[in-house]
Amino acid sequence: MVNSQDPRRAGRVAFTHPDFVSYTLARFFIVLSLEMLSVAVGWQVYEITHRPLDLGYVGLAQFLPGFALFLFAGHAADLFDRRRLLMWCYGGFALCSALLLLISWRAPKSVHLIYAVLALLGAVRSFNFPASRAILPQLVPEEHFANAVAWNSSIFQIATIAGPAIGGIVYAIFRGPNAVYAIAVTISILALAMTMRIKILTALCSQEPVSLRTVFAGFRFIWDKKLILGSISLDMFAVLLGGAVALLPVYAREILHTGPWGLGLLRSAPGIGAAVMAIAVAHRPIRRRAGMTMLLCVAGFGVFTIAFGISRSLILSLIALFLCGASDMVSVIIRATLIQIATPDEMRGRVNAVDMLFIGVSNELGEFESGFTAQWFGTVPAVILGGIGTLVVIGIWAWLFPELRKADQLTVAELAPQ
Repeated sequence: MVNSQDPRRAGRVAFTHPDFVSYTLARFFIVLSLEMLSVAVGWQVYEITHRPLDLGYVGLAQFLPGFALFLFAGHAADLFDRRRLLMWCYGGFALCSALLLLISWRAPKSVHLIYAVLALLGAVRSFNFPASRAILPQLVPEEHFANAVAWNSSIFQIATIAGPAIGGIVYAIFRGPNAVYAIAVTISILALAMTMRIKILTALCSQEPVSLRTVFAGFRFIWDKKLILGSISLDMFAVLLGGAVALLPVYAREILHTGPWGLGLLRSAPGIGAAVMAIAVAHRPIRRRAGMTMLLCVAGFGVFTIAFGISRSLILSLIALFLCGASDMVSVIIRATLIQIATPDEMRGRVNAVDMLFIGVSNELGEFESGFTAQWFGTVPAVILGGIGTLVVIGIWAWLFPELRKADQLTVAELAPQ
């Protein structure tokens, strides 16, 4: 076992806890699986319809179930055994991958069946997200929690980098999505097997009776913490308007003239940028002026989105997406830090469920917004207008939430209701 007092090994002290290792491997496998699916589904749908709007429906199909279920999902993560909830979710992901494989075999041109499976996938994700986040503090002692969060974030980014690249290459080699879906089934089952090995250190569950008051407690908590509300809503609207991920199949095929392998590289580029930034922040933490740092980095996200929109070079597009991911990671780290230091354990499921709603609006609903605007205005104008919209949102949020401009060291005192 690693001696946590050894300075040479203290940086990986979280891995001295076998349950954390099992959890991290399971999460790596499931994120890898979902990222592979995202590439295969996006390319397959666009290959069938050749309409950017249908790529928007891919995001909408996943968002709507999460929007309908997030309150119940967050409460479930506080009421029930989080390990068992994760096991059900990972089994659900395996089922969704198997259904996509079956559709690809039997009805390869049926976009509507694909949307139906994506809706089921969105429902599973709505329960997975709060449970996955809320269980982490139960796997390591409090003194090792920060190290566990750092490693968990880094490994998540590795999966978001590897998944799209592997998915795109496998799609190209086997000339279709079947192999991608089959691998995703296998990986999801591996994640389920690793989760079965977890033994939770503590089993803190909410003791409050189920009521509308307890279900909506996450909303009330975030509403009282204006700094948290400002940060997660800023990130939501910025990515909602500036997200170009949904249109990457169009860019890969029609503008950059590449294939599934190129799409995989484009999908991986933001993850690489995010991983590099996460490592940089781990070595040089944001100690002062965190709010202004976040605002400037979100502005950078908008600028680099515009740069991607006007690019006609694969290399320049990859660089722009790399910088988008690096900029976005700063706001992700600050938001996660705010929620982590402010939320009591018995409410983590509900608070993370609200955060999941904001993320779902920015990601999945953002994909629909991108597809819809691309259908009306064209792909390139849609991305450029989205980047401009992000810059406008920053100005408005800096005025609406002065707490964001003034946030310095992200201490508990700064989170007190104003």
